[in-house]
Amino acid sequence: MKAQPVTLEALVDDLISRIDRLDPAAAPRPRIGVDGPATAFGDDLAVRLVAALHDRGTFALHVPADGFLRARSLRLERGRTNPDAFYEDWLDLRALTREVLAPAGPGGTGRVLPSLRDPVTDRATRAGYVESADRGAVVVSGTLLLGAGLDFDLAVHLTQSDAALTRRTPPDQQWQLPAYTRYRDEVMPEYLADLVVRADDPRHPALVVDD
Repeated sequence: MKAQPVTLEALVDDLISRIDRLDPAAAPRPRIGVDGPATAFGDDLAVRLVAALHDRGTFALHVPADGFLRARSLRLERGRTNPDAFYEDWLDLRALTREVLAPAGPGGTGRVLPSLRDPVTDRATRAGYVESADRGAVVVSGTLLLGAGLDFDLAVHLTQSDAALTRRTPPDQQWQLPAYTRYRDEVMPEYLADLVVRADDPRHPALVVDD
């Protein structure tokens, strides 16, 4: 496999083209997963994608996964800097499925909750439900999203080399690095994603393609 440099604009256009090709019966409201470490700036890519969809008159909603973290008392039960807890316990998979992915999926109500819990205050956000239009996209961005049973109609994985990930991770978050190594080795997200993007420098991404 090799990586071909791509502009952020071209990457967004590629994603929109892939969304357009999804089967409306199987993906009535396309659920897009943007997966990658925080240092790869997946939230920024999700925001760009949603803005581009809005510009062409398509409904789209960005749902940051960190709005669905489990309560702090549960996340930190094994300590504040436990990489296994970060990998296994932080994201509330059931809530994300119940409030976002299932309603946007086939047979769903279309009523999506943008967030459940503020990751900073650890309090309920009290966000209101949003009615997702047919063929409107729901874009979920976050870390360690693949291989956990979350139903995405299109998944993007942003990957970084060990050196880039270590260099870009702030000192107070270095304890998370073993979780990303475990994720890479156990889940192999590059094989689960529909699109893999190398983001050692997120400003200059490269699309990973077969030789």
